[in-house]
Amino acid sequence: MAADPAPPAPARAARGAAAPARIDRPIVLIGLMGVGKSTVGRRLAQRLNLPFVDADDEIVAAAGMPITEIFERYGEPYFRDGERRVIARLIDGTPKVIATGGGAFMNAATRALILDKAIAIWLDADVDTLVARVKRRDTRPLLKGRDPRTVLTALAAERNPVYALAPIRIRSNAAPHQQTVRAILKALNA
Repeated sequence: MAADPAPPAPARAARGAAAPARIDRPIVLIGLMGVGKSTVGRRLAQRLNLPFVDADDEIVAAAGMPITEIFERYGEPYFRDGERRVIARLIDGTPKVIATGGGAFMNAATRALILDKAIAIWLDADVDTLVARVKRRDTRPLLKGRDPRTVLTALAAERNPVYALAPIRIRSNAAPHQQTVRAILKALNA
């Protein structure tokens, strides 16, 4: 006997549309640069029928300049303060998917807010995967003029113990991002 066919597209869409009722607060993706927070976040938001917001894009809009220029003109502490304020504004209690910059969760106030008012999901990947991904873009201020493997190895050693405070940890392997999205949906029971 043949297996039951997959439900028609409207049934799947209806199931995805019902998901926001189960998600009652923002979902915040954290993790190192290159782990796929923005790409996975967009796809996750689409699957859950929720808005997607990239905190870095919001910072650029608020500052009126690219992140690399913020770092060059004002330094990392200034950027981190603006990042903290933008994320505090984004975590307004309404369900949405938020992709954060790699260092956002390192700020104690931002971390406390995310852990208290959102669903924090750590996207974790090995350094080899991250290096392969970050080489595709040259817009990352912490990598400017530096060896990506050296920087990412040091950042992982410093940040991973803090990222581990997130209640959900999802591996982001060299596989298609859709696999990561499916793993998140399973963890959320969505």
